[in-house]
Amino acid sequence: MALPHRLGHLLAGLSLLLTLTLSQSLHAAGLMQPVNTTFPALQIREQHVTVDVEDGYAITEVEQVFHNPNDQDLEAYYRFPVPEKGTVAEFTVWIDGKPVTGEVLEKQKAREVYQQEKAAGRDAGLTEKDSYKAFDVFVSPVRAGQNTRVKLVYLQPAFIDTSIGRYVYPLEEGGVDEQTLSFWTANEAVKEHFTFTMNLRSSYPVDAVRLPAHPQALVTQSGPQKWTVKIDNRSVAHQEGQPQNNAAPPAFRLDQDIVVYWRHKAGLPGAVDLVAYKAPGKDRGTFMMTLTPGDDLPPISNGSDWIFVLDISGSMQGKLATLADGVSKALGKMRPEDRFRIVLFDDRAEEMTSGFVTATPESVQRYTGKLSRLQTRGGTNLFGGLSLALNPLDADRPTGIVLVTDGVANVGKTRQKDFLELLEKHDVRLFTFVMGNSANRPLLTAMTDASNGFAISVSNSDDIVGQILTATSKLTHQAMNDVHIDIDGVRTADLQPQRIGTVYHGRQIILMGHYWGDGPANVTFKANVGGEDKTYRTGFDFPKQGGANPELERLWAYATIQQMQREIDNFGEEKDLQNGIVDLGIEYGLVTNYTSMVVLRDEMFAQYGIDRRNAKRRELEKLAQAQRQSVPPTSNRVDNAQPMYTSSRPSFSGGGGGGAFSLGALLPFLILLVAGQRRRRS
Repeated sequence: MALPHRLGHLLAGLSLLLTLTLSQSLHAAGLMQPVNTTFPALQIREQHVTVDVEDGYAITEVEQVFHNPNDQDLEAYYRFPVPEKGTVAEFTVWIDGKPVTGEVLEKQKAREVYQQEKAAGRDAGLTEKDSYKAFDVFVSPVRAGQNTRVKLVYLQPAFIDTSIGRYVYPLEEGGVDEQTLSFWTANEAVKEHFTFTMNLRSSYPVDAVRLPAHPQALVTQSGPQKWTVKIDNRSVAHQEGQPQNNAAPPAFRLDQDIVVYWRHKAGLPGAVDLVAYKAPGKDRGTFMMTLTPGDDLPPISNGSDWIFVLDISGSMQGKLATLADGVSKALGKMRPEDRFRIVLFDDRAEEMTSGFVTATPESVQRYTGKLSRLQTRGGTNLFGGLSLALNPLDADRPTGIVLVTDGVANVGKTRQKDFLELLEKHDVRLFTFVMGNSANRPLLTAMTDASNGFAISVSNSDDIVGQILTATSKLTHQAMNDVHIDIDGVRTADLQPQRIGTVYHGRQIILMGHYWGDGPANVTFKANVGGEDKTYRTGFDFPKQGGANPELERLWAYATIQQMQREIDNFGEEKDLQNGIVDLGIEYGLVTNYTSMVVLRDEMFAQYGIDRRNAKRRELEKLAQAQRQSVPPTSNRVDNAQPMYTSSRPSFSGGGGGGAFSLGALLPFLILLVAGQRRRRS
């Protein structure tokens, strides 16, 4: 069974919860120093962000200038939120006026090398990954009274959903790591010059680009497939009509994500796209195949049951009234034939309702009153709340679950394995809206994967209405279940993802892997839709050599690393998996949970016996990137002669992201909206 189209109204009502102003401010990403020093904080003089968005992935370069106003050399520490599915591929420090690119080592070894160079007083830098939370960047020394320039480059996938693309430059620090925040103070503003430039290149026409939270951005189009977005703090006063004088430009605060949406032209066909790269003289190549199904999934509509799972722990003090008001508005959007339950949890879990309650005006009014009288207490027993919510469920009705919490589970069962085992006992799908850059994505993604759902990260700078519009389109149409893709004719291996599972309305499938040889290949796509088996086929050639996208090698490697890390998260530490992550991280120059990137003076790399493989890889990638930018975007579609789909791809007409809605102040706590749908039994 599928959830009805009324879900859109229900979640829209609940989203009002997100738009109210609360008393606390969001933590920002920024340059930090120990609070126990007597020195003024280091400054970020400049930050220049350049983003190149290609079909299937994005490359982000962040170049910064730190200034030490003190009369003593200091160490700089910068904490940067981990972008969703992003990995650092370059860390460069300017030494003696020249850029020096870092190399990846096993994490402990990289830290030891950095500490040795720091102790010797020589220039050095280190980038580490703090699990799913942040990248920690250390630079020593920042010379007294001088500037230090550094650059961070990271790669991440760039997906299209229902013909809408989205990019987030993460700046908001979620404030989850209280120990770190208590030890460091943040200098959260760029004092002199901040720029953000995004170059969007698409193999399909783009008819709109917008930034819901940054109306000052300059958006220009240089062709149907090429757009540019620019933000410059030096031009803000001019844009606002203020008189020009010699005054310094306004500082740019690093406390709000930059979110960019773009919308493909309506009516584009369902298609298969292929980007491949094979280094000269190599037999093995790397490919990225993108399948964008046509809009042939039948719409469905049924009534629904809803379960609200609400965190009333002590940390919700000052937030609970807003939470209750939002849930009350959501209840008011339900139809009289719908039903709901309300589950509360702190140290323990309890049910406010006694089983399912029909959503009549009288019952909605009754429980709205009870919600308004809730008081906070205790810790966060997330597992207990979910367990109670999942029992009992009515097998004959579609069920939605909305979970609202502001923190990480700290009472009762807290292991990821416990949550996965809980979900395996129930026939339910989870669709997760993840708010905040410090959200525990590994846990939430694992939960949705285990139930054949998917997770959507939502920034505080997002267009919430647009995100809800995108999500609800998944629940008003049949889904493709048990999806399998077979490639014959060309040898392929090392495919990621290893399991595709379920594909929802408007979602793309991005398949990465290795191939050997070249020539014609036959691709077969099989799925079950509403109990009926469907098969789609096409054929095209894999290229013999070359390709303009060497970054594909890193993207494949990181997708494989993420798969290994999920196994570690799910089943515990495994030495072979850790060694595999270290080997891939070093070979492909990637910062992971087990590898870090260290920068040394050029002559010191040789003394430590460190090969400069990452510097060579980055030179190759930068050359290819410049060549791509110098020519008009070209089509990567490969199924023109034998189209896999006969209908156009799904799209939202007239609204990339859902109108001109934008957020002001928003919840400064982690909030998860999890809408569950029954799995259709075969």
